[in-house]
Amino acid sequence: MLKKVALVALAATYLSACTTTDPYTGERKVSNTAGGAAIGAGVGAVAGLLIGNNPVQRRNAALIGAGIGALAGGTIGNYMDNQEAELRAQLQGTGVSVTRVGDRIVLNMPSNVTFATDQDQVNSAFYPTLDSVAVVLRKFDRTLIDVDGHTDSVGNAGYNMDLSNRRANSVANHLASRGIDPRRMSAMGYGMDRPIASNATEAGRAQNRRVEISISPLRQS
Repeated sequence: MLKKVALVALAATYLSACTTTDPYTGERKVSNTAGGAAIGAGVGAVAGLLIGNNPVQRRNAALIGAGIGALAGGTIGNYMDNQEAELRAQLQGTGVSVTRVGDRIVLNMPSNVTFATDQDQVNSAFYPTLDSVAVVLRKFDRTLIDVDGHTDSVGNAGYNMDLSNRRANSVANHLASRGIDPRRMSAMGYGMDRPIASNATEAGRAQNRRVEISISPLRQS
């Protein structure tokens, strides 16, 4: 798992309101501005891993401990607004939707444009889209990245869970190969547990088969 590898690598190093864009027209439907000042902190990367039981909190603390500046106060909103705008520009017409949820940005990547049926390797035709996401993520590096895989309800629950996990890791590994710090990322599959539409229709099942990239600000602990 990418998350476990990142944490082990990090320890080794230091011991030695909601907006959505139509994915095809680029039309922005609602505006939402949050609130956030870049600050530095140095508490030790390994010590950061031991803070809190929440995996997001541990990642956050570890990155701050590694010397990556956190966001606080009034700069968070502006930082995330600028990142959102660049992602919308990069992803217009790709089939990937951009949704703003408070301070988070969520990219929804439907499986039909990301993977072949029943496969866990990213379609090579989708590489340029993921590469454009990586460009923005490298520029706005004071963020945490959660890559979540999801399926519909068809088939065996255990198989779907495994497939969604492999797909999430495939996307995260591609981003890592394009220069995204693995310490920022977590990859996890949820199988059929988190539908966003009804599984009673093919249209709904198609919406549920997806990988989501959730981008959140690196906050001061």
